[in-house]
Amino acid sequence: MRTALLWFRRDLRLVDNPALRAALAVGAVTPVYILDEGPDVRPQGAAALWWLNRSLSALAADLQDRGSRLILRRGDPARLIPELAAETGATSVHWNDLFDPGLKERDDRLEARLAATGLSVGRWNGAYLLRPDEVTTRTGGAFSVFTPFWRAARPLISDPGRIEPPARLPAPDAWPASEALDSWGLHPVSPDWSAGFADWTPGEAGARERLGRFLARGLAGYGRARDFPAEPGVSRLSAHLHFGEISPFALWRGALNAVERGAAPETDAEKFLAELGWREFNAAISGRGRDLALTSFDSRFEAVAWRKSPHDLAAWRRGRTGYPIVDAGMRELWTTGWMHNRVRMICASFLAKHLLLDWREGESWFWDTLVDADHASNAGNWQWVAGSGADAAPYFRIFSPMAQGAKFDPDGRYVRKWVPEVARLPDRWLHAPWTAPPLVLDAAGVRLGETYPAPVVDHDFARARALEAYAVVKGR
Repeated sequence: MRTALLWFRRDLRLVDNPALRAALAVGAVTPVYILDEGPDVRPQGAAALWWLNRSLSALAADLQDRGSRLILRRGDPARLIPELAAETGATSVHWNDLFDPGLKERDDRLEARLAATGLSVGRWNGAYLLRPDEVTTRTGGAFSVFTPFWRAARPLISDPGRIEPPARLPAPDAWPASEALDSWGLHPVSPDWSAGFADWTPGEAGARERLGRFLARGLAGYGRARDFPAEPGVSRLSAHLHFGEISPFALWRGALNAVERGAAPETDAEKFLAELGWREFNAAISGRGRDLALTSFDSRFEAVAWRKSPHDLAAWRRGRTGYPIVDAGMRELWTTGWMHNRVRMICASFLAKHLLLDWREGESWFWDTLVDADHASNAGNWQWVAGSGADAAPYFRIFSPMAQGAKFDPDGRYVRKWVPEVARLPDRWLHAPWTAPPLVLDAAGVRLGETYPAPVVDHDFARARALEAYAVVKGR
């Protein structure tokens, strides 16, 4: 029987997996996952590794239920994939493409090397609704603004239909050696800081369950509720989507089917689908070759004179800025590995504009602490907030944490959950404790600078400083 080598990457699922379907058509299948330590890849952050550990365990169990195994290796895939192909006697190698900076070029070289030895190579798109290079302007260029991008992309999206998982995977005559997942040390120890991650269920089954819950109870009203962090108004599917535990087409067809059934208004579904579109847009921007976690998309912003303040950076990271909505978000992130999208924007704006610290410091922190850390989306979102990215917010837009808190957490449920030091303050003063009269602070047990920090920077001063620093981009 001919054997195919199936290289799992960020497609840790059996449903809707085009590379798996192609490998099955060959004959026996040897599934492998490589913990990529090649020179062309950005090492994953600690929170994402926690997720990966459980996702790989779930995938291995699903494969075992179907008479197969998941072979684990760590190192450089440019070396390990040819070695595994030779070791297993594979006649073909199949994988779903990734589009992070440098990976396409590495995969092209790998394909050429495999082909030179007589192997057939199948490369598929299992990560996006469209390949990042499929959407072009009328002149063949790339879009830099989301709305025209999405207007051009949406008609091109065609659901290929659900790809059913096999009841069994034909096994090879002999299995290659596999490393033990536990030997990779992906779970944190000394200390184990992941206790707050307990609400997550990594793996394909967890992804399907969360999607079903969102379609049943979250999609209707999504357009409004998605901005309020205390409400269950978002899908929380981002990490499942990043690791490929569920296909973007499953989300696509699920939302459209909900509209057809009358379970959700079309406006809510379209808003949700546009969020998938924003993910596609960031992937298209990232796929142009520059590493947007390192360099500004708009090169004018390289002239901004960012401050260096370890004290302010530490206060931001620890949720000790004295601005409750910012501190709530940063504590939610540290505790759960996730932060509500509206609050991500507030926290990112605070770092780049109130503190005038380089947005790359924030991008790097999110990369290490988010379970859903995605290279294109993380860098793209940070640059959008900083003003330096594609389709970016104007540099002179500076969020007021007080106004954002009052608008999107009006009854303070979100802040009171994550910043209990100020929980007894009346709503009127909750988002700006330093403005409360002394008697109000005393009654709430708040002593600024003792039980809760005084603001690390004055809002009006910070706004003026940011506008002055950002003015350098004008005229360049």
